[in-house]
Amino acid sequence: MTNIEVHAPVPADLDGGLASLRGDCARMAPHWAVPARITALPVSPSLIHGVTVPPASARLLDAMSEYGD
Repeated sequence: MTNIEVHAPVPADLDGGLASLRGDCARMAPHWAVPARITALPVSPSLIHGVTVPPASARLLDAMSEYGD
């Protein structure tokens, strides 16, 4: 079995506060790619055939007061 060692370029500050977290995020931000914005096209009502909900899920939602009332 091989023991793989990983070294971080900057030591993690486990006791840091919000400023430390923001600094970590700022260092990582250039590595994140932003996907191209995708706009949804409208769907014709004739293509919508309804939604099937399993009975257990329907009972769960019916028991939730903000959904069932």
